[in-house]
Amino acid sequence: MSSNEATAGAAQKTMAEQADIHELYEESVQNVEHETEFLQTTFKALRGRTAYLLREDFCGTASASCQWVRQGDEYQAIGVDIDSSVLDWGRKHRLGALPVADQTRVSLIESDVLTVETPPADVLVAFNFSYFIFDTREKLRRYFERARQGLKDDGVFFVDLFGGPEAQEEMREKTKHKGFTYVWHQARFNPVSHFIRCHIHFKFPDGSKIKKAFTYEWRLWSAPEIREVLLEAGFSKATVYWEGEDEDGEGNGVFTPEENGEADLAWIAFIVAEK
Repeated sequence: MSSNEATAGAAQKTMAEQADIHELYEESVQNVEHETEFLQTTFKALRGRTAYLLREDFCGTASASCQWVRQGDEYQAIGVDIDSSVLDWGRKHRLGALPVADQTRVSLIESDVLTVETPPADVLVAFNFSYFIFDTREKLRRYFERARQGLKDDGVFFVDLFGGPEAQEEMREKTKHKGFTYVWHQARFNPVSHFIRCHIHFKFPDGSKIKKAFTYEWRLWSAPEIREVLLEAGFSKATVYWEGEDEDGEGNGVFTPEENGEADLAWIAFIVAEK
């Protein structure tokens, strides 16, 4: 094949065909710089010291683990995920992009978070609502017990959650990004069991689409349920960190301890559990 033919073939590909779903996901959903700052600031406030070892459960591409070790030579991260393909992507595109010295301080493990054995961490996280896959109190408590065992004596466990009336609707929400549109699709919600099926789609300016790039089948847990199960699992304290508002009433990205959240139509919060 000539170079002209190869160029012509590439030109015929749609934007969807040329896109990488993991890159799109990270740009749409994650802000690992902000996450690292929140984890470190909160841990220092609670424990009066710096956290050095992070364990990232359901780590996916391990972008957060890679960001964690960028803090300095003393920092280490362990990423755990059961999906070998996404770990391989992370090793190539995220871990491989780090300086060699930093790469040695990130360990990616293909394993089940319920059975994995790792050195005790200062901070353990389960973000992007990934632990919602545990759809009964027994399963959730078992995971929380395992997370607690994976922490140092003064370790702290962080999870995120979402809620509000809109979380229980079957709906689509579109967010425009540079070069694509992110679509969050709540395709099915059962008010009796709180089963929720969600998809992520991507749309592009040339009209092409990636439908169901990601699909999740979860139980939509509430804040009081999660806090209760954390305490049942042995954590000494479980605190909700609620997002503040700017002068226009929009979220300002600053999360602080709060016992009385706002009754917003849709919200995202963190729960911070102290061992």
